[in-house]
Amino acid sequence: MKKTKMQKLNAPIFQSSLLSLFLIFLLASSILAQEVEDEREFDYIKGSERGPEHWGELKLEWSTCKTGKLQSPIDLWHTRVKIISKSSEIIRMYKPTHAILKNRGHDIELEWKDERSKIEINGTEYILKQSHWHSPSEHTINGKRYDLELHMVHQSHDGKIAVIGLLYKIGKPNHFLAKLNKKIEKISETTEEIDAGIINPVRVRMSGRNYYRYMGSLTTPPCTEGVLWSINTKIGTVSEEQVALLREAVHDHAEQNARPLQRINGRKTHLYAHMIKNRPE
Repeated sequence: MKKTKMQKLNAPIFQSSLLSLFLIFLLASSILAQEVEDEREFDYIKGSERGPEHWGELKLEWSTCKTGKLQSPIDLWHTRVKIISKSSEIIRMYKPTHAILKNRGHDIELEWKDERSKIEINGTEYILKQSHWHSPSEHTINGKRYDLELHMVHQSHDGKIAVIGLLYKIGKPNHFLAKLNKKIEKISETTEEIDAGIINPVRVRMSGRNYYRYMGSLTTPPCTEGVLWSINTKIGTVSEEQVALLREAVHDHAEQNARPLQRINGRKTHLYAHMIKNRPE
């Protein structure tokens, strides 16, 4: 049966519409894998209409915050942890990298601007994208919550996310944060990005070589799941002044920016020994 003139004219339009929808879907998928930048869209205040218990209701694309079964953070309880004797190493390939400092309102973020710094886990390379701090810590160990948690967020070329988490208690000043003190003070007074210069991520000392590992999610909307978490068992130190500085830099509703603990839902948490190595130049 021959196509009418109108059908012939509409075919390119239909194909163009399909292409547009496909591109929109790809863009949306890319956005969903990232943490929300605009802190005005949610907060951490208990009982607030935009608080953690309501994140999944605020936007359709945030529904995983409510319905997800692999949500983070969780408590790393020793009796639930399976010890793995065979090593599954994190190979660090960190190099001095240009970075900028951003005040996202709900946290302070150090964004790495090129792809020079990477890690490798189980043969997959993940590029270091950004680092940010939560106070108090989001993850707990045996029910104990610490004073600060650093997330080093990595992403592979096919969109997989791997986060290294480090926990800190009040004590001696943290050397890495000490290098950023003046810039954090400055960014608390502006919404503009600040050039942090060339920073070597190796300065984030990962002295502990044992890690908890589990599958979870981003801890802020859209709470994307499928995130590979590695939490260092070694507890570092940070001064009270440094924690206060990070809290004062963000907006009032995010001075304490830790998401409540999420349900385990039968997930396995593994403890790996001697996992971290640096690949020589």
